[in-house]
Amino acid sequence: MSDNAMKLVVVGAAGRMGQALIRAIHSTEGATLHAAIASPGSLFVGKDAGEISGLGQNGIPITDDPLSAFLHAEGVIDFTRPASTVAFAGLAAQARIVHVTGTTGCSVEDEAKIEAAARHARIVKSGNMSLGVNLLSALVGQAARALSPDDWDIEILEMHHKHKVDAPSGTALLLGKAAAAGRGIDLTENSVRVRNGHTGARPTGSIGFATLRGGSVVGEHSVILAGEGEQVTLSHSAGDRSIFARGAIKAALWARGKKPGLYSMLDVLGLSSH
Repeated sequence: MSDNAMKLVVVGAAGRMGQALIRAIHSTEGATLHAAIASPGSLFVGKDAGEISGLGQNGIPITDDPLSAFLHAEGVIDFTRPASTVAFAGLAAQARIVHVTGTTGCSVEDEAKIEAAARHARIVKSGNMSLGVNLLSALVGQAARALSPDDWDIEILEMHHKHKVDAPSGTALLLGKAAAAGRGIDLTENSVRVRNGHTGARPTGSIGFATLRGGSVVGEHSVILAGEGEQVTLSHSAGDRSIFARGAIKAALWARGKKPGLYSMLDVLGLSSH
């Protein structure tokens, strides 16, 4: 491990994503696990973070005290829930460190609080941290820009495991926003989330979402552009949570030397249009 390795805190350390992050940090040059946090009352508090992640003991006990964990840290990686993410963004702002979050399901109020925290923290926030999905979003934006809404309809189909609590997925919304940006429209005013009963004809220019849940599916996303007599499908399949963990660590290392602000994975990958 390099003396200059970035000291990272993993929150939600006992969960599937937290364990994947701990393993990914262990195998990433330039990054080191500084602390691991679980929820107050978790049975994992006090247990060795390396051991619960399948790495063997690493001497870092899981804590439920973010304040002590953030002390001397350089970044925090967070795939938790909106309320926790808002709190961690505030702590990252106080500590002037990097906050990488893949949390989905944030409300408008949550987003505003995270944006406020980004005045002092370097926050990288994305509905999906994978390289492939962010490349897909750039392609979706290009396709939406090239194909007229009068002739081409856009539908977004996603499937995740049965334990996922928010819908549509953060990734589906990320892709929907890319499509809307390509067309120069606002997604919230032009999206159709539910169809049931006698819906009438499909509104021209709308962007539709369909959500499937079941089994242990990590993440499947397709953007369908349907025209008269032809169809284009752009899709991504996630087979392992490690792709999100590696992307998040890449984001943290990228943000280490940046100015405070709110960034996306498109910024990290150099795919941002601004």
